[in-house]
Amino acid sequence: MARPFDICIRGGGITGRTLALLLARERLRVGFVAQDGGKAADAKTNTTEDVKPDIRAFALNLKSKELLESIRCWPNDDDATPVLKMQVHGDDGGEVVFDAADCGAPALAWIVDVPVLEAQLAQAMQFQPQIELLDAPGPATLTVVCEGKTSRSRAEFGVDFEVNPYAQRAIAARLNCDTPHGHTARQWFSHEGILGVLPMGGATLATQGNSVAIVWSIDEARAQALLHMSPDDFCRALQVATHECFGALTLTSERTVWPLQLARTDRWAGSTGGASWALAGDAAHTVHPLSGQGLNLGLADVAELASLIAGRDYWRSVADEKLLRRYERSRKAAAAALGSVTDGLQRLFAQNGSSWQALRNAGMSGFERFGPLKKWVARQAMGA
Repeated sequence: MARPFDICIRGGGITGRTLALLLARERLRVGFVAQDGGKAADAKTNTTEDVKPDIRAFALNLKSKELLESIRCWPNDDDATPVLKMQVHGDDGGEVVFDAADCGAPALAWIVDVPVLEAQLAQAMQFQPQIELLDAPGPATLTVVCEGKTSRSRAEFGVDFEVNPYAQRAIAARLNCDTPHGHTARQWFSHEGILGVLPMGGATLATQGNSVAIVWSIDEARAQALLHMSPDDFCRALQVATHECFGALTLTSERTVWPLQLARTDRWAGSTGGASWALAGDAAHTVHPLSGQGLNLGLADVAELASLIAGRDYWRSVADEKLLRRYERSRKAAAAALGSVTDGLQRLFAQNGSSWQALRNAGMSGFERFGPLKKWVARQAMGA
């Protein structure tokens, strides 16, 4: 009979693959189940469930960059675009501007193509003899679930997943713009929705400054209308929403859409029927994309778990109860804090009326003037 794995990872996304490589580096025997029941539903389907090309792009902070560099999976300069500035606009003149130079950092974040990063992680795993690819979960001392928000394994382990849906859909697309983005990310908040525009094209501004990715979080009826517009009409609507700051826009991809939710599990780790398990990434939590921190949160989960396992006392198992409790306490608190902040901002800007508008824009203006607080918040988001 084959010896059980030290750890079996369920889920073939970025967090699961990163964890596999981190643990294999510690000479642990890792079983990896690439099938991810939630992956297609998370990001590759529209409302008619048609599979579309993966056009996702994530903003990764400095900690995530260093983590991926440590396993030699950071994308090259053509596929990782540094964000040097970020402009956040309210709906009545409020504005906050973050600048990497003011924080003494090379960038506020890096915008990374998801398919490129997934391919690099998959390739790295092929050269790691400690990792065995599996068609189905195998016996292991510890099972780590990284299957995404539609995970089936949570129910198997008796974990409740509390979901609070937003009355919004997120629309993602890629576009070319006439006016170069200048490595600046921009975001517009209003009661109608939240629009983020991310610079793409790589690190070379002179030749790669006219490609952007958008994530437009907007109410369900408006989202459906935008999806059914012609490409030209969609671009015109986007030009209005961005106050023409990018000039003419040209759609270069399909539009994808997914529902938004705030969700969290009641437990992050435990033992069920004698099987020890832990959750990480979207299997444990989801937050509104307005902060751009979703993948950073998941990578911080696996970095913490791998660090605790690597640093455990020699006599402790990888499924040691004390170790798993430490992991749960640390990451549950971090996810709850970020979820509360993003939820509060979403709800604040969802309120209509002049008094709400005045309140939130005054708050933005006050925050912009309070330099020390703004710098601290920026460094927290950067993971610096």
